[in-house]
Formats: sequence, C-alpha cells, structure tokens
Amino acid sequence: MTLLQPAVVNFSREPHSVELRDIPVPIIGPDDVLMEVSAVGVCGSDLHQWTSEHSWPVNYPVTLGHEFAGVVHSLGANVKNYQEGDRVCSETAAVINPDSPMSRVGRYNLDPSRKGFGYGVDGAMTHFVRVPARCLHRVPKSLPLRMAALTEPCCVAYSAVVANVSIAPGDRILVLGPGPIGMLCAAVARLRGAEVGVVGLPRDNERLKLAKQFNCEPLFSDQAADWARSRDGLGCEGIVDAAGVSATLKVAMELVRPDGWISKVGWGRDPVGFSLDPLVQKNVQLQGSFSHTWATWERVLHLLASGALNVNHIVGGTWGLHDWHTAFETMHSGKIAKSVLEVKPEDN
Repeated sequence: MTLLQPAVVNFSREPHSVELRDIPVPIIGPDDVLMEVSAVGVCGSDLHQWTSEHSWPVNYPVTLGHEFAGVVHSLGANVKNYQEGDRVCSETAAVINPDSPMSRVGRYNLDPSRKGFGYGVDGAMTHFVRVPARCLHRVPKSLPLRMAALTEPCCVAYSAVVANVSIAPGDRILVLGPGPIGMLCAAVARLRGAEVGVVGLPRDNERLKLAKQFNCEPLFSDQAADWARSRDGLGCEGIVDAAGVSATLKVAMELVRPDGWISKVGWGRDPVGFSLDPLVQKNVQLQGSFSHTWATWERVLHLLASGALNVNHIVGGTWGLHDWHTAFETMHSGKIAKSVLEVKPEDN
C-alpha cells in the first residue's frame, strides 16, 4: 500500500496553480535520508511560483519548500554519519553532478545541472521529504528547528555580502528591497561593521520598520539618494540589489560610488531597458550572487545558535500546513516579512 501525505503542490505555470494535494511518501535511496519536516519557511520564490512571476524552469507538478529543518526519520543503507532522531536542516542543491568541473572545485551550487528543492524536485511543504545525506547539517541544540528552517535565506544573504564581496568596517551599504533576503543582507552587513540603509516603497512601511531591529536605517525610495551621498557626495561603497525587479539595477548604478560594487541577489525577469555604461564609467564591480556552499551553512548555523544573527525579527507569523494559503497571502500582501509553516512543531 502506498502511503500518502498532504503537500503544497505547484502543478502548472498558470497563476495561482498551487493547492494542497495528497502525494506519496517518498522512497529513499541508499545515499538519502527521509526527513520528518518540523518547519519550512515561505520564500519569495515560492510566492513567485504561486503567482507565476518567476523566471526559472519548474518541473511541474512539484512540492514547494526549500527552507526547512526537521528530524531524521530513516536512513539509506550507505548513510553512516547520521542516526534516526538527529535534528537537521538541509541545503538546497538536491541534484548535482559530482563530476562536473564546478562540483569538483567545491562550487556545486553553480553546477549547471543542479536542481533544487521546490522547483526541480519535490520540496518540504509536506510531512516527509527525501534528502541526500550530503545536503544535511546538524542543528545545534540551542537553536529551535523553526529558526533552523531559515538557515537557507541567511546563507543567501551571507553569500551576497560576505562570500562574494568585501565590506570593511565603516563602509556605507545600501540595500534595495526590504524583503526577507534584503533584511538579512542588511543584518549580515551590520555584523561586518557597515553602516546600512534599507530602501523600500511606501507600501513596504511595515517591513521597513524591521530595519531598526537590525540597527539599520529605514529609507523610502525618495530618501535613498540623499542618504547614499550624505558623507562625501560620491555614493555608497556597496549596493545590494535584493528588490526582485530589473529596474532597481539602474538605481544601484546611480547610487554606488566610483570603484564600488553592486551585489545582485534579487531575480528580475524583465529586460533592463537602460544603458550599463555607468558600470564602466565608475569602474564598478557588478557581482551576481546565487546559492551557497557547505562552509557558509556551518558559519551561519553558528551565528544563529549564538544569537549574533537573530532571524526572529523577520518572522511575522507561523501557520500549519493546511493554512498555507493564509501564510502565502499574508506574506505577499507585505504586511509581514516572513511566513513559516510549522508542519510538526518541536517539543520545547
């Protein structure tokens, strides 16, 4: 008999083609574990697939969810480093070619054949998910699983402002976009000693209030230029484009100082429609930032467990799996920065 479980499934490219469906509990291979999901974060990319505003290929139908943590339920025959009951979270690179040139130099996140949870293979908005053991990280005892589920977006932010660019104490960094990734980029930049401003639109007012929780300056878009140029008129050392629309790259080029950098972490499916010559004129580094690697996960888990990086600030509410639609709607409205689905809340 095939065991079934409820799952939040994206079944078509048509807008709002997401529903709760019964799917089979996955069968694991020899190098996998079956994880019982405790909590899963709702990512902006989940919302983009829900509204069909995404720019990446999706393997329909697919269970959403790539930010998750839980407990090892059962082990494949080759898995030696974990035991049933271990508290774990998972990286997102569910399928890679271990022999590709990028994987062999440790950059498996950039392997062209990579497929991630929630778009390439079934994700974690369900009760049990199959996870390659190589993706797992142990969750420190002091870190609740509902917070460990948000390790992934923290790793995205860490890559965008630590692994891929250089920030010196006292640098001025402007973050465009007050979504979860933007806020976490701001928080990590503050940990590096930067002075940080976070820019949003009037409709982002509630999210912008969170900037102060991370000791950052909340700014509306009409205030950004004055803040960026207030020190010497030349702009900011670094701009993080986390807005998720193509047009913000033009703003970034205007407000970055000569010989500065732009870290583009937000996706934008539309053509830019403007000249990139300011990058040349200012001698500016334009850095794309995608995904993360094992070392980043280990560092971020330490930051979360120690309290140096507090993701509680961005969580606006938690819902059960069957209330996924409310969680999506509430986050999409801009009323909160982050929704979390607690599939099986951890005993405290």
